[in-house]
Amino acid sequence: MSTEVLERPELKDADTGPDMFHYVQKDKIAESAVMGTFVIALCGETFPVTKSPKPGSPVCPRCKEIYESMRG
Repeated sequence: MSTEVLERPELKDADTGPDMFHYVQKDKIAESAVMGTFVIALCGETFPVTKSPKPGSPVCPRCKEIYESMRG
């Protein structure tokens, strides 16, 4: 399964922006962005893709843990 850090910013405050981003299946990103379909993050969160993370963006710790365990 190919995954990429993306989306679902967990908002801590509307003025401060995203708190963290999640890992989702890479092949589902474009479809979600265009069609508005929901993706499922490794941690189980579901959401439509609306943003891409910038380098250094905070990542969901649960997604990161699952992703790293999958990589070996």
